[in-house]
Amino acid sequence: MRSLALLCLLAFTPAHAATSEQHYLDLRDRYIAKFSKAKENDETYKQHDAALDELTGVLRGLVGPVAIKGLPADGKSNADTLFKGDSGFGHLDGLGFATEGDKQQAVVTTTSLLRHWLREHSKDGMPQEIDAAFRSDRFYYQAIQDSAFAKYAELPIAKPASASAAVAVLGVRGNGDLKGPPLEIDVVAILGDKVFFLAATDAIKTAEIPACEKVWKQMVAKKVPQDSTAKEDRAMDAYTKCFAKEAPSQSWFAGAVKKAQSQLELLPLR
Repeated sequence: MRSLALLCLLAFTPAHAATSEQHYLDLRDRYIAKFSKAKENDETYKQHDAALDELTGVLRGLVGPVAIKGLPADGKSNADTLFKGDSGFGHLDGLGFATEGDKQQAVVTTTSLLRHWLREHSKDGMPQEIDAAFRSDRFYYQAIQDSAFAKYAELPIAKPASASAAVAVLGVRGNGDLKGPPLEIDVVAILGDKVFFLAATDAIKTAEIPACEKVWKQMVAKKVPQDSTAKEDRAMDAYTKCFAKEAPSQSWFAGAVKKAQSQLELLPLR
């Protein structure tokens, strides 16, 4: 009996987990290599869907059962595509969960898979430290969906004692102009070796901040030798920095923090 118990214990050691994660990554990379050079047709798409199903099965074994209030019990691979040239390629490796219409989305992964994913996106300007990544708009842009994300402010949520990290951000997601009242609240947290990411669109009603509108107009009006895209990027950077500074004094800010805290409480962090 002791020998059997020891074998069961060894089966779930960190070394075993690392081996399982490497198995997932090797399998994922083989499929990416296969489909990225395959001729696209009905048979290829059928094989592609089967590959995603297989990856989902491996991820379920890695992540284990997950119960997030308001979301389906069974997650599937957060990867939308294994075709390297497709829009949406390279999303955060993990189990993805979503309500109908993607009003609320979650990804659950492991810290090891997260660190590997951060390294894969280092050339895209992704911070390599987990805390810095959680505070960067690059993380929220590349982890889910096919839309860009602009971070407008951090929301000071209370971290559960059981969690080693918890961060909430307020921002705008879209494929075009990212300037406007931020409506999306994203929350990330770590419990043990499990990472939770929950995004809610249309989560809170906010408003423009006049002082920041003034900053935007001044930046746009500047006559500098640069193309229009670069000028708008600089203006957007100045605008969001202003917004982050001024947001805590706005009447809607307390409601946004409360909403972020309630999102955090949907996660199984206790």
